[in-house]
Amino acid sequence: MPQRSPGPSVKDDEQYEALRDEGMSKEKAARIANASANEGRSTVGRRGGEGERYEDRTKDELYDRAREVGIEGRSTMNKDELIDALRNH
Repeated sequence: MPQRSPGPSVKDDEQYEALRDEGMSKEKAARIANASANEGRSTVGRRGGEGERYEDRTKDELYDRAREVGIEGRSTMNKDELIDALRNH
């Protein structure tokens, strides 16, 4: 089956498709692919790992982050569900 183009808003189609194959959401894959197209893949790859662990944050902090990224149903989620939703968004 031929792969469909993700659209003109994705700047690095090859990386986008690889990230989607790994199971990332369309939005997250597009965000990473566009960042690597703008800054270079090695720069984006080195940038990770600086954020505080989700497990070390409060439920309110997780809720606020979920609101920022637009996760649906966040108001009924417990802390573990918020963590899972944020990691898989």
